[in-house]
Amino acid sequence: MRKFLKRFYLAIVLFFLYVPIAVLIILSFNAGKSRAKWEGFSLTWYAQLFSDKAIMNALYVTITIAVLAAIFATILGTLAAIGIHAMKKRPQALMMTLTNIPMTMPDIVTGVSLMLLFLFTKVERGYVTMLLAHITFDTPYVILSVMPKLKQMNKHSYEAALDLGATPIYALFHVILPEIMPGVITGAMLAFTLSLDDFTISYFTTSPLVQNLSTLIYSQARKGIKPTMNALSALMFVALLILLLIVNRRSNKAVDKN
Repeated sequence: MRKFLKRFYLAIVLFFLYVPIAVLIILSFNAGKSRAKWEGFSLTWYAQLFSDKAIMNALYVTITIAVLAAIFATILGTLAAIGIHAMKKRPQALMMTLTNIPMTMPDIVTGVSLMLLFLFTKVERGYVTMLLAHITFDTPYVILSVMPKLKQMNKHSYEAALDLGATPIYALFHVILPEIMPGVITGAMLAFTLSLDDFTISYFTTSPLVQNLSTLIYSQARKGIKPTMNALSALMFVALLILLLIVNRRSNKAVDKN
């Protein structure tokens, strides 16, 4: 009986989580505008979606921000992880605690804090401030993805490379990075996914003139849900689902190897 109740509870949770998404995806192929009546299969809303300049501009901002944020966050996070790993136990524990705080903090707190920072420094909000905000919240995730690989690496490999005549830069690129590369790639993909999906922090750190897809959907939803929004949301869901499956598969492979 207990086993049945567990499965029933899980089924109810999954039902409420994914049925609305399934309905949204189905309605994106509805030929009519009605959300209560099926009027036939059509790709009309997808065609209109790709001909909408506002959506295409938001798509450009979303992808470029996600790519640039993932690149910079991966570089900063990897270097930070290497530096933290080289510390003694107490400073390392302190730095890891400081790294975890942004991840446990609500997005709205991070968004408002960054907005106040930009207002205090009189930096005009827009593309650059959104990019800086995304790099800020992506970096801790990269650090946490790289740290396990550093702990698994032989701690004497770097010293041995230096004893054999390698420079610190050469040892970094030819000894350390190849060992931790799976963690670096996982962190980069996770940073890209998080940046692609972010709304709250983006909303507080940009201006109405520069919008990504999430802020654009929010602003247009207040005027009424258009069928093109169903198509856009469906594509975003599929894209994020694929990215998350790739990240999870890489993580599972890394665990199996170990």
